[in-house]
Amino acid sequence: MRDSIHRYFQIGTIQWMSYPGVPALETLEKLGADDFFDAVEVCQIHDDEERAKAKQVLAQSGLKVCYGAQPRLLGPGLNPNAVDEDERKKAEQTLLEAVDEAEYLGAGGIAFLAGKWDKETKEEAYQQLLKTTRAVCSYAAEKNMNVELEVFDYDMDKMALIGPAPLAARFAADMRLSHSNFGLLVDLSHFPTTYEDSRFVIRCLRPYLTHFHIGNAVVKQGAEGYGDQHPRFGFPESANGVEELKDFFQVLREEGFFDPAHPYVLSFEVKPWKDEKPDLVVANTKRCIRRAWNMLED
Repeated sequence: MRDSIHRYFQIGTIQWMSYPGVPALETLEKLGADDFFDAVEVCQIHDDEERAKAKQVLAQSGLKVCYGAQPRLLGPGLNPNAVDEDERKKAEQTLLEAVDEAEYLGAGGIAFLAGKWDKETKEEAYQQLLKTTRAVCSYAAEKNMNVELEVFDYDMDKMALIGPAPLAARFAADMRLSHSNFGLLVDLSHFPTTYEDSRFVIRCLRPYLTHFHIGNAVVKQGAEGYGDQHPRFGFPESANGVEELKDFFQVLREEGFFDPAHPYVLSFEVKPWKDEKPDLVVANTKRCIRRAWNMLED
């Protein structure tokens, strides 16, 4: 592909995944100074002073800011589809707070994930998730902001209510009946964990997709890094490599997501494993993106 990938996508990374345990301000300065990146995804910053400085760095960098509320839920174990109403409201409240923080940092919305589910109460949990998401979307709409639900595995690691893709499509259709500011975020690294592939997921969710992640996963039971751990491309026994990334790009082109006038955010969610060096893993991912992109035929 002779055209630059940056013509069609705003390339970003998930700050807290690429540099786990490193202060947000330090990593944002590093990423903001790297012109490979057009976007960055941030999460909750607990310290008020650090948050204010991060806001300044993001504004100076010109990066498109995205906000991931997933850690707000996963860390304390909050469930936006909890059958217990008090527990559901706790999750809803932190998502409303996430909208406020995202607005402060310059993001145009938030992304989150569904909570765990039980077979006996799955439909009730689905209705609870609709209740939470509608409340968050209504609040975000007052600020002209968007809300995205990231599709996760349902029986392997996170065991989230949403996906697989057909259920995500049902949920998005229900949400769009009342809220136009709702969309879906899909991650290449999650496709193997839901036993699906790029063509199936993208075509199934085509009308609702607003955001993309790319990454890797190990789905061979007993292998190191098994589950939703986001190892680097090329990790032993992993499911995704350059070929799968190229196929992902190919499907996005076929389905009309190469839009230079309104480029989608495409971020990589790749995490160093154990004592791996974050800068090396980031550089590895850039090389894989370039190679996969260059393999696309014009």
